[in-house]
Amino acid sequence: MKNSNDPAETFGSLAAVLDFAIRREVEAAESYGELAERSSQEAVRELLLDLQGQERKHEEILRGLASERLVPLFHRDVPDLKISDYTVDEPVGADSSLQDLLLHAAKREAKAAALYADLRAKVDDPEHRRLFDFLIQEEREHKFRLEKEYERHVLEEN
Repeated sequence: MKNSNDPAETFGSLAAVLDFAIRREVEAAESYGELAERSSQEAVRELLLDLQGQERKHEEILRGLASERLVPLFHRDVPDLKISDYTVDEPVGADSSLQDLLLHAAKREAKAAALYADLRAKVDDPEHRRLFDFLIQEEREHKFRLEKEYERHVLEEN
């Protein structure tokens, strides 16, 4: 019996997988943009706009993949600093500190990677699996970058 609330159940084609992933990237870009508009701190606003740009770039990559085969996808090992893994995720807003923003964004990227890993486990098609591997890797790279920024701006300053 299929669970209609499970996104993996609707992936009848590579196009459906890509469409789902594109929607997730658009939502992430919009979220970062909304936070940037509300931020009163220039450094925080710049980081949020950069993250928004990265999510839009992912959307472009995924749209490009929709018209091509997935042959060019390759695997790179991404280190995991695990800095955000052991912190509490606080809601972020216009007056959030850079520390809170970095941790929130890193946790968001980790959740996206976990979602894609869960979905990967539910699909059988090798091309779908390769696409999810690519998405997992991209989200892990974002988490790594955010944690490196945290290390640079928060840990080194303390």
